Amino acid sequence: MITKTRALSLMKRAAYNYLFQRPFCVSFEITHCCNAKCKHCHLGGHIEEQRASPEQLGQICRQINPLIAQFSGGEPLLRKDLEEIIKAVRRPNRAPYIDITTNGILLTPERYYSLLDAGVDQIGLSLDYPDSRHDVFRGVPGLFERIEKFIQSLNGEKDKAITLLCVVQRDNFRDLLRMAELAYHWKVKINFSAYTWLRTHDDNYLLTPPEAEELRQMSTKLLKFKQQHQNIFTSPYVFKKMAQFFEHRSLPPCQTGVKFFNVNPDGTMSPCGLIIKDYGTQQELQEKFSRHNTCTYCYTSIRANTEKPLYHLIADNIQVLNRF
Repeated sequence: MITKTRALSLMKRAAYNYLFQRPFCVSFEITHCCNAKCKHCHLGGHIEEQRASPEQLGQICRQINPLIAQFSGGEPLLRKDLEEIIKAVRRPNRAPYIDITTNGILLTPERYYSLLDAGVDQIGLSLDYPDSRHDVFRGVPGLFERIEKFIQSLNGEKDKAITLLCVVQRDNFRDLLRMAELAYHWKVKINFSAYTWLRTHDDNYLLTPPEAEELRQMSTKLLKFKQQHQNIFTSPYVFKKMAQFFEHRSLPPCQTGVKFFNVNPDGTMSPCGLIIKDYGTQQELQEKFSRHNTCTYCYTSIRANTEKPLYHLIADNIQVLNRF
C-alpha cells in the first residue's frame, strides 16, 4: 500500500523529471542469466558476467533519480542478493517506485513476501497465454500451472502486488481478452506490451497490417473490460500506438537516454535491453547514442509508458494512484 506521503513524492518526482528531461523509468538488468528459453528472447542459460554490488546499484539509482526503478534481466530472482539490492534503492515514503519483472519460475509465497518486505511495490509476472501454451513459448514445462498455483496461494491478500505481463504477438493477440478475464479471476492486474524482433531477428511473431486492424478491434473490447473491472494497466493511447507499431513495423522517434534506459549487471548503461553498450553515465549515453539514434523498431512497455504525451502521463498516473 502506497501512503499519501509517498504518492505525493512520486507525483513530485514525475513532474520534476518531465520538466528537466530526467528519466521516468530505468530498468536495472541485474543479471543476463536466465532459467527459461523464451521464443521471443535472445537470453537463456548461464552467462559469465561482472555484477555491481547492492551498494553500487543503490548509488547509481540515487544519481539517476528515476520515477520508477525496475529490476529485470535475464531473471532477477537468480540474484540471491536481490533483497539487498532493493533495500539499497528503497527510500522510505519517497520515490522511486520499485518493481520487478520475473518469469515466475523461482517465485514462491515466501520469496514474494520477502521482496515486499525489502521494499518492492509491484511484481511483474510474465504470462503470454491463458493456458499451457505459455509453457511452450517460455520453454519451461509446467510453468503455467506453477504460476496459477502461486497466485492462488495468495488468495488471502486483499490487494495482490502482482501484474501479469503479456507480450502481444501474432500467436496470442486473439487471446488477449481471455488473458484479461484470467487476471480478473485471479484478482491481479495485467499489462500488455508489443513483441519486437530485435532480440531474435524473428519477424514471424509480428502482426501483419490486417492483423493490426484486428488488434484495434480487440483493444476496444479490452478497454471496455478495463472500464468495468479496472484491472488493465495499458492505456487507450498505448493500445493505439501498439497497433500503429505493428502496422508499420516502426514507431519514431525513440527517446531512450532521456525518458528511459537500462543499467547493465556491472553498473554501466545501455540504451535498452535490445542494444547493449557500456556507457559510464547517462550523459555519455545521450551524447554517444541518443543524439544519433535512428532505431524505431520496438514498442516495449518501458518505451510505451514513458513516452506518452504529458496529458496521458498525468491522466494515467492519477488513475493508478487513485487505487491506493
